[in-house]
Amino acid sequence: MAHFKGEVGLLERVFHLSENRASIRRELLAGLTTFMTMAYIVVVNPQILSQAGMPVEGVLFATCISAALATLVMGLWANYPIALAPGMSLNAYFTYSIVIGRGIPWQTVLGVVLLSGVVFLILTLTRVREQIVNGIPDSLKYGTAAGIGLFIAFVGFRNAGIIVANQATFVGLGKFSSPPVILAAVGVLLTAILLARKVDSAILIGIAAIALIGIPFGVSHWPAHLFSWPAPSGTLFKFDLRGAAKLGLAELVFVFFFVDLFDNVGTLVAVCEQGGFLREGKLPRANRALMADAFGTIVGAVTGTSTVTSYIESAAGVAAGARTGLGNIVVAGGFLLAMFCAPIVTAIPTYATAPALIIVGALMCGAVAKVKWDDFTESIPAFLTLIATPLTFSIANGLSLGLLSFTFLKLFSGRRKDVSPLIWVLTVLFLLRYAFLGAE
Repeated sequence: MAHFKGEVGLLERVFHLSENRASIRRELLAGLTTFMTMAYIVVVNPQILSQAGMPVEGVLFATCISAALATLVMGLWANYPIALAPGMSLNAYFTYSIVIGRGIPWQTVLGVVLLSGVVFLILTLTRVREQIVNGIPDSLKYGTAAGIGLFIAFVGFRNAGIIVANQATFVGLGKFSSPPVILAAVGVLLTAILLARKVDSAILIGIAAIALIGIPFGVSHWPAHLFSWPAPSGTLFKFDLRGAAKLGLAELVFVFFFVDLFDNVGTLVAVCEQGGFLREGKLPRANRALMADAFGTIVGAVTGTSTVTSYIESAAGVAAGARTGLGNIVVAGGFLLAMFCAPIVTAIPTYATAPALIIVGALMCGAVAKVKWDDFTESIPAFLTLIATPLTFSIANGLSLGLLSFTFLKLFSGRRKDVSPLIWVLTVLFLLRYAFLGAE
C-alpha cells in the first residue's frame, strides 16, 4: 500500500495532477484514445517512404522510436498531452517531390531532415522560433496548410488509382471496374462515416477494414507472420550530411524547417486552446513543447524517417479528458510495441492506405476558412500557395510563389508597412532561387 502511494506521489510531482484537476485513470484512457487515433501513421509512413526506396522495416522502426521518444519528451518535460510522430505532409514531400521528383537519394534527404532538426533545436534554445512564427503572414500559413492538404489528397487519389495520367487532360478518372479502385473509394466513404460519427481510431479502422475486405478478392493477403524483431539496420545512421550540405539543398532545409515550424505551432495552439492550457493567448512552457519536435526530428533522421511534428489527433485525447503529459506514456508505449508489427505493416496494400491520405488532406484544407478572402493582398497569395503546391507537386514552389506575390501585392498596393523585415529577406532568397537555382 505504501509502495502504491509512493508511485501516486511521484506521478503527482511529475505531472501536477491535482493542479490540473486530472486523475490517473482518465489520463491513461485518454492516452490510449490518442494512440488509437494516430496509430495509422505506423502503417502509412513506411508505405510512403518505401516508395523513395527506403526499407519498410527500417522506416517502421524509425517511425515508432522517434514518435515514442518525442512524445515522452513532450509529456515528461513539457507536461502537455500532445503526441508526436513523423508528419503526414513532409513524408509525402520527402518521397514525391524530392526523391522521385528531383532524383535526390533518400540518404541525402535524411541529411537535409537532420540539418533542419538541428536548426529547430538552435532556434528553440535561443527563443527565436516564436519570433519567426509571428513574422510570417497568417494568409500564407493558412494557404500552406490547405495546399499541403490538397497535395496529400492528390497523392492518395493517385495511389488508389482513382486518378490516373491522361495525355489530353494531364489527369483523368481511373477504372472503377478495378477492385483496388472500388475498395479505395469504399475506404474513403467508410472512414468519413466513422469520423462523422466521432469514432476513435476511425482512420486506422478504415485502413484495416479495406485491407481485410481485399483478401477474398485476391488483391491483399494475410501476412506470413504477425510479429517480428525490429530491423533498423536498413535506415539507421544512413543519412548523408555531406550531400545535404550542398548549396543547392539549402532551400530544402528551409522548406522542411518552414512547414514543420507552422504545422507544429499551429497544432500546439489548436490543441492547447481546446484543453484550456493557454494563458492570455500564450502557451506556458512553450519552449519545452517546441523542443520535443526538434528532438524527435533529429532522432527520426538518425534512425531513418522524415520530420517529426505534433499531431492534431491529440485533440481526441484532450476531448477524452487529458490534461497532463501522463497519457503520453501510454502513447509512447503503443509506438514501442508497434515496432514488432513489421509483417502486418508490409502486408497492407497501397489502396488501403490511400483513403487515409485523402481524408487527412481534407481535414487540412479547413485552414482556408481563416483566410481574409475580401482582402486581395492576403487572399491571392494564399490561393497561389494553395493551388501551386499540388499542381507543381512541390511545397517549395507553393511557398515561394505565395510569398513573392504577397510582397509585391503589398508593395504596389501602398501597404509596404505590412511587409516585415523577415518577409523581405525571404523574398530576396526566393528571387535568388528562381534566378540561379531554377524552379523544381
